[in-house]
Amino acid sequence: MQRTTTRAAVTTAAGIGPARGQGVSSGGARVRLSIPTWLLRTAGFAAVYAAAFAAGRMTVISGSSLALLWPAAGIAIVWLCAQRRSPVLWADALALTIISFVGNAITGEALGLSAALALANLVHVAVFVALLSRRHPHLWGAGGTARLSTPRELGCVIGIAAVAAVVSGVVAYAQIGLAGGEQFTAQAFTGWMTRQVTSTIVIGAAGLWFGPAIGALRDRHGSLAGWWRDTDRDLRATPARRVVEYLAVSLCSVGAYLVGFVYDEGLPLAFPLIAITVWAAIRLRTGFVVLQTLVLGGAAVLFTLHGEGPMAAVADPQVRAWLAQFFVVLIAAVGLALALGRDERAQLIRELAEQKELERQHAALMSAVIDSMADGLSVIDAQGRVELRNPAGVRLFGSGTSVDEAHRRMRHLDGTPVSGDTLPSARALAGEKVDPVDVLVTDADGHDPRIFRVSATPLVAACGDRRAVVLFHDVTAERRHRDQLAGFAGVVAHDLLSPLTAVEGWVEVAAEALDAAPEHPALDRSRDSLTRVTRAATSMRGLINDLLAYTTARDVELARVPVDLTSMVAEIAAIRTDAAVAAGRPAPEVTLGRLDPVHADVGAVRQVLDNLIGNAVKYTARGITPMVTVTSTRHDDFVQITVADNGIGIPAGQHEVIFDDFHRAHLGSGYAGTGLGLAICHRIVTRHGGTITAEDNPFGGSRFTFTLPATDHTGNPGGEELAPLDLPTTPAPAYTDKVTALAA
Repeated sequence: MQRTTTRAAVTTAAGIGPARGQGVSSGGARVRLSIPTWLLRTAGFAAVYAAAFAAGRMTVISGSSLALLWPAAGIAIVWLCAQRRSPVLWADALALTIISFVGNAITGEALGLSAALALANLVHVAVFVALLSRRHPHLWGAGGTARLSTPRELGCVIGIAAVAAVVSGVVAYAQIGLAGGEQFTAQAFTGWMTRQVTSTIVIGAAGLWFGPAIGALRDRHGSLAGWWRDTDRDLRATPARRVVEYLAVSLCSVGAYLVGFVYDEGLPLAFPLIAITVWAAIRLRTGFVVLQTLVLGGAAVLFTLHGEGPMAAVADPQVRAWLAQFFVVLIAAVGLALALGRDERAQLIRELAEQKELERQHAALMSAVIDSMADGLSVIDAQGRVELRNPAGVRLFGSGTSVDEAHRRMRHLDGTPVSGDTLPSARALAGEKVDPVDVLVTDADGHDPRIFRVSATPLVAACGDRRAVVLFHDVTAERRHRDQLAGFAGVVAHDLLSPLTAVEGWVEVAAEALDAAPEHPALDRSRDSLTRVTRAATSMRGLINDLLAYTTARDVELARVPVDLTSMVAEIAAIRTDAAVAAGRPAPEVTLGRLDPVHADVGAVRQVLDNLIGNAVKYTARGITPMVTVTSTRHDDFVQITVADNGIGIPAGQHEVIFDDFHRAHLGSGYAGTGLGLAICHRIVTRHGGTITAEDNPFGGSRFTFTLPATDHTGNPGGEELAPLDLPTTPAPAYTDKVTALAA
């Protein structure tokens, strides 16, 4: 049978055609081409395919119907890959089929056999392009624009070529059998497969390599003249030794093939010629290797066809054809695999170098950032060794290589030593995140104590090694300045109490004098003025007490003892109830849930609860009975206390800023206050290591939640029990309307 291997068009029935009206370049990049342009491209590929078909017929071994090579199969692959998205793809498929049918018919094949071979060629191309599109859609001709670039892709192309050859061979011989032609033989089927696979690997792979460059020719170079200028420039920029190597490979290839095929003296010298291909694949560009493979493969076929070379000496035409095709496939596969592998390795090396450079730059940036930090930073390993310390850390702590030195120099603020297991670095190595804590640190001689704010974070490497990142900031000057301001505020507030007491006393004397005076129209106005003075003095006393409480809550040492919240809340609720009844307002209803005891300062906790319950009672709409609920929940080492009310609530967007100093959420709403109550609560809670938040009560009003250490939580270690703080407590001022508040 005839071995015409026509690799044909991929039809839209195979699921790879484009939507009508779309156009893409040969590489798959979308462009707008007119239908006449597509048809012109079809005509060009058809002419090349016809020439390849004729060239294949010229390689038929004398006395047989076997061709040494069938380039038409590879040309058909390139044709349909380039035209894959043509809106007139049917024209390409039709042209390929007609050329295959006519070519076989005019070379002496029966019409039925010619039709069967034409259909098989079309199926071969359709299967190849469909499988390539499914496996590697990023490649040129398969839907993408990338070129063949890795040995794995080359291996996949070879496998797809074999599958397509098998499927098309089955179709061909099925059609021949139905037409009653030649009987199917394993030898004929093998001849079909070897020709199809050989052509696909040599010419199809070349198309998959050069296709993207040709498709992007206009975008990269503008025209053929531009391509020539760019190529000439690249050649001129090529080092002389590289040009010499290209010439040496070319000349050695010519000489070696002449020796191996013409002047072989009957010796089997063909397969050692692969060394030339290996040389080129290892040293030269892949494009050169592809061209060399085409040229040397064609030369081997021509030499064999004309009776030259070791393969021409084989008497059996079938075996001779197989050997020639195997040689061509071998040099193509070896050359491309080595070249693509080298390119892939070079690309990986470039990416690795780029990654290393990025990592180097990132490391340099991180080092610069760490070195420029004003805060000290140390990285401690699991054995307590200092792996890294920035310049600020060296300046603050010295250049010691172990945490033992820092341990010896570190004290609590009360002067007691810091135990080894409570060191911030030790706690971080144990997996605990250490929030900022202030400690005393002396110099190496035990003098010049300074206050450092230290925090630590655990750092676990991918291999499981533990480290601790310790940050420390010198807050000595800050605390000294703060202490001076706090002392000044305390002194001023305390000194203001004396003249304020005098004002209140003289107002009381004046009121008694007015009561004893005979009635007069001016007495009412005088009494009203004294009432205003009394109200202003009361407001000022509340502000002074809040300032003193804020100073105390911020700076005085906490005396932590077990605190019974139930009795404390009950006492505060009773006081608030009595105050409301005395002022003629509705008595608040305070509901107590289960309240867990806490380990805290009694006076400080009383201040927090009194402020929160007082606010709940005060910020209730007129005529509404205040309803306050106090509950608690145990969470590990802390107790979470919740104070919920049915008051007027917190304005939107102020749930966090209400804890700022002197912030008043309801300014101008007729509710008196200093704006320090919640700031005092926040300071007391945070000094105990807890948190405080505010949110809307789902049933109306507000809900404040704060945490304090549980009774079995040790809190800050060290220190002896001190007397409870005596925090001044001022009841929340009574509700007044806006006019009265302004008058005050």
